[in-house]
Amino acid sequence: MTEKNIAKTIKIEGIVQGVGFRPFIFTLASRYNLKGEVSNTSSGVLIHIEGAEYNIEKFCKDIPLKSPPLAHITNISDDIGSIKNFSSFSITKSSEQNLKSTLISPDISICQKCLSELFDPENRRYQYPFINCTNCGPRYTIIDNIPYDRPNTSMKHFKMCDKCRIEYDEPTDRRFHAQPNACDKCGPAVILYDIDRNVVPADDYIKETARLLREGNIIAIKGLGGFHLAVDGENKEAVLRLRKRKNREEKPFALMSYDIKTINKYAHTDKKEEELLESSQKPIVLLKKKQNKFIVKEVAPENKYIGVMLPYTPLHYILLQYGFTGLVMTSGNLSEEPIAIDNEEAFERLSNIADYFLMHNRGIYLRSDDSVARITAGTTRIIRRSRGYVPVPVFLERKVPQILACGGELKNTVCLTKDNNAFLSQHIGDMENVAAYDFFRMTIEHMKQILHIEPEIIAHDLHPDYMSTRYAIEQHNKKIIPVQHHHAHIASCMAENNFAGNAIGLSFDGTGYGTDGNIWGGEVLITAYDNFKRAAHLEYLPMPGSTSAIKEPWRMALSYLYDTFKEDIWNLDLPVIRKVGKENARIILEMISKNINSPLTSSLGRLFDGVAAILGIRMNVNFEGQAAMALEMLADDKAVLKSKTKIYDFSWTEDEVRRISVRPIIKGVVSDMGKGADATYISTKFHLTLIRLFSEICKTIRAENELNNVVLSGGVFQNSILLKGIIGELEKNNFKIFTHKNVPANDGGLSLGQAVVAAAIAER
Repeated sequence: MTEKNIAKTIKIEGIVQGVGFRPFIFTLASRYNLKGEVSNTSSGVLIHIEGAEYNIEKFCKDIPLKSPPLAHITNISDDIGSIKNFSSFSITKSSEQNLKSTLISPDISICQKCLSELFDPENRRYQYPFINCTNCGPRYTIIDNIPYDRPNTSMKHFKMCDKCRIEYDEPTDRRFHAQPNACDKCGPAVILYDIDRNVVPADDYIKETARLLREGNIIAIKGLGGFHLAVDGENKEAVLRLRKRKNREEKPFALMSYDIKTINKYAHTDKKEEELLESSQKPIVLLKKKQNKFIVKEVAPENKYIGVMLPYTPLHYILLQYGFTGLVMTSGNLSEEPIAIDNEEAFERLSNIADYFLMHNRGIYLRSDDSVARITAGTTRIIRRSRGYVPVPVFLERKVPQILACGGELKNTVCLTKDNNAFLSQHIGDMENVAAYDFFRMTIEHMKQILHIEPEIIAHDLHPDYMSTRYAIEQHNKKIIPVQHHHAHIASCMAENNFAGNAIGLSFDGTGYGTDGNIWGGEVLITAYDNFKRAAHLEYLPMPGSTSAIKEPWRMALSYLYDTFKEDIWNLDLPVIRKVGKENARIILEMISKNINSPLTSSLGRLFDGVAAILGIRMNVNFEGQAAMALEMLADDKAVLKSKTKIYDFSWTEDEVRRISVRPIIKGVVSDMGKGADATYISTKFHLTLIRLFSEICKTIRAENELNNVVLSGGVFQNSILLKGIIGELEKNNFKIFTHKNVPANDGGLSLGQAVVAAAIAER
């Protein structure tokens, strides 16, 4: 007996366009002898399928299980349809209007099939540095408009040859509708220039680049989302020259190595770290260093960790095949400026840094730095979310209005919302100059265009002097909603975890403008999306010199010491006083006592800075968080996690908003120094004290408010010892804990929090 035929209409939402989804459905339908059609719609993909009920059932089960690697399905729904007696299965063309709301795939590293072809001498794309297919290659950085079609990308300038066109038009080919599809006969090409813009004579430009790197030259290399500045990581003189020219004294550089076997020459990896390194996003991963004779210490000075990535473009693979242990691959810019993306721009901005330029003629429409991640407490934590992850949205629990959230001043990102999607931009960076502000504005306009979003609400940080705040206030005919910095941090983590309701929020960072006009940063909040209550905070202390105290941690050290010991400070024999000198110290203490340019702060980040300076570890910093990082590097993480040391005393007031005194901690640190305790012991004890302190605060607030959910956010939680320790201590006390994974805990996640807070306030 022949099984009865039925028809179904299947709707699939998510990232299902430009990723080979329709060819996948075409092949799947053929496998099960089904008829019908598949088309793109404004929300995803629509399938009409006809055939035996048993086969349709198997077809539906296979869709989420076997979908293409770049697809991200958020919802599948199906209904019984009417039989239209299709004679075959086909892919139908969609109108441009129907594609105005589709989700866009991020740039993805070269896939294994393309990599095999790249190194196959019999393949027509052998050693072609722009090989790609539907499963890999550029997306976000080459899109100028929607729909994602070749005429709307930077590939519009390259007409496909006959062989490439046949692949592009064949539904069963993995290059079907791969918009960057090309070969060396019809596609982009590389070329090598010197700083005078002369073409370097060579039969093989990439091979010549490898030779120049071996000689110690600095090469500006055009990649997916912008230029890298590259040097050989085994060449000390080259690394130091790059530091000097780039004006980057001590901040660690990232390395790129050919494979994990090579990485293991100089860094430790575990299974999860290897999986992250090899993921399709290919982020920079922070790994523990090994003692080694290969990579020079100047790549990441005074750091236990080193940032490493695997190649993610064909060009990188070709270059690294020439036997480098690791190439420094740092952003193509002067420090604090956006990376260069255009060839002419690179010549103008990088000629004082680079010796040569390896360029290509495929345009980059939107700059995108490398993403940075690490494994902490057994989970991937994104530190900088950019290439490979953007513009995949954060999927929200409920629909929200179209909102633009402008982020903060440091590590800026912006966020645009539509329906239940929150689109967090790529890393824009520190908004400290006109170039960064221009990039910020360009990113907003580009995202609005390709995501088809016109915001009705604009959210911004409370700080009146941030460039992002000024931009928001200047927008007319929009509802403007200010959002407190630390409220946004906690809301960001709540949104990422699809958590609704009230929670205890631990929001720890360096700087955030408070509702009382002071600088917050060591905050315990009771938080919902539409409001928050300050439950406790570190006691306010002066920041002598204001922002100068961030770059010169010795100022904060003196502030903490004076608060604790008053005039007895002069009886202390401490490295910070010896290094600063008593005369300079007296000037700072006078600023504090007379309240001259000394705003108040409750920042935990500043406490880390102050303790680092009291110990004599860092008097000045060359990049944000350097002193706190140095203090973390000294701690014995195993001793902290096993609680194998005593803790310092701590206390807080029993006011409506508890004030946590740091005096007992500072007193304990100085006492241990007087007894000859080393910095490792003190740092370990300091970390464990903070873990116990905030766990006890959470227990007290739980008892009063019947809240068992704790949300952790803010840049201080990039400290893996503190994060692991607080998670462990809270778990022991049966709290439910929410942490960041796919969104940065630092200010890179701030705009997401601003967006969801603004949505809740607007609804209220």
